[in-house]
Amino acid sequence: MGLNGAGKTTTIRMLLGMIKPTSGESYLKGEKITANSHKLWNSIGYLVEIPYSYPELTIRENLEIVRRLRLLNDSSAVDVVIEQLHLGRYQNRKAKNLSLGNAQRLGLAKAIIHKPDILILDEPANGLDPAGIVEIRELLHDLAFNKGVTVFISSHILSEISKIATRIGIIHEGRLIQEMDIDQLHQLRKRRLLINVEDKNGAISILTKEGFNPTITEDGFLKIISANAILHPENVNSLLVHSGYVPSLLKVEEEDLESYFLRIIGEMDVIK
Repeated sequence: MGLNGAGKTTTIRMLLGMIKPTSGESYLKGEKITANSHKLWNSIGYLVEIPYSYPELTIRENLEIVRRLRLLNDSSAVDVVIEQLHLGRYQNRKAKNLSLGNAQRLGLAKAIIHKPDILILDEPANGLDPAGIVEIRELLHDLAFNKGVTVFISSHILSEISKIATRIGIIHEGRLIQEMDIDQLHQLRKRRLLINVEDKNGAISILTKEGFNPTITEDGFLKIISANAILHPENVNSLLVHSGYVPSLLKVEEEDLESYFLRIIGEMDVIK
């Protein structure tokens, strides 16, 4: 993931052999990417930026061409992928008359029609409505966890990435600045305990005496970042209740992926 212009699409183009790295080498499945990597592409599916198609041909005709180019003998492959992407009602519509979302579905259908081992997608949620985004998320989840497909996604829609990714890399200004498993990310995201009570000054006094050192947020909530309070908010609740300060709100809030991302690239910019 990364900002627009960070180098996400360029990375994908290098992985697909569409452009050459200015330095270093690109590998897929342990094989160096070269102009002669013909067999490798039989196991790779991809969607890069704009989902191009033959505008005067229908969805079915476009997919039939891809089936033949992929040398797929199973003629039912087109039917299967049309059903997977919920394109049945549009299958006889010309590509030039498709909505942006359905054009994106067609691009995804072309990427998975041959059942690839690796699926490389550049902004797969572009143009999709909320229901479509959920459908694509479920499709990718099924491919990854039930079909064993490695899905490599480039996106700046961080809320979606956080729901499906098991490993995340952050690209900023052409450099990979972080890469980690989702469990590691969970440990790095900031957490805080938020509390709302009527008598804030009284609650602050009690909490400070117990070593929690609360502060007040811009929204007027008490904030505690002590690990002990975050891991055991029930103890904080019990302390306040027994002291006569009953909370109307007490919750542990974790930094979302978007906030974490902005914090990390902000720190990188400060270092520069």
